[in-house]
Order: sequence, then C-alpha cells, then structure tokens
Amino acid sequence: MPDRSDSPWQEQADGLVLRVVVQPRASRSQFCGLQGDELKLRLTAPPVDGAANDCCREFLAKLLRVPKSAVRIESGETSRHKRIRVSGVTAAQFEQAFA
Repeated sequence: MPDRSDSPWQEQADGLVLRVVVQPRASRSQFCGLQGDELKLRLTAPPVDGAANDCCREFLAKLLRVPKSAVRIESGETSRHKRIRVSGVTAAQFEQAFA
C-alpha cells in the first residue's frame, strides 16, 4: 500500500494514522469511500458533547476489530476533519476491513 502524503492513511510502526471527514446525524453509520484525500464516514450521532467523536471511535474500532481504546483522535476534536491513530492495525488489515 502506498505511503504517500495524499493517501488518507499512513502506516507507522505502532499502527495507522487516518485522515477522516465525518458527516454527523446520518441515518446510519457507514464508510462512504474517499472524499478528496480523506476517508468519509457518515455517523448517526450528533456533533454535541463529543457524541460524534465517540461514535467515530466506536465505529472504527468495530470495523477494524480492535478495542475502542486503540482508536484515538489526534486532531480535529471539534472539526469534521480528523486525524485518527489506530494502534495495532496493519495496512493489510485496513484494506481488508474497507474492501
């Protein structure tokens, strides 16, 4: 998997760093493909009191089959554009989950 600066993910020694754009208040939580150089997620939770951030972490943890504690928002807590670190996941596992 390429490790380019325009790729929405970068593999690092301890896991992956993902660039994500979130659409809150969707009818269901789902992965919607790429939007520019980010992964697009639709989430059911509203962007109030961190609910969308929690929903995002839970959704990615379930999709990638890791504990919720392995998913950490590094930047973008109050933005739709987020940088998320997922510990213990390889690029191959990521590709399989999003295939």
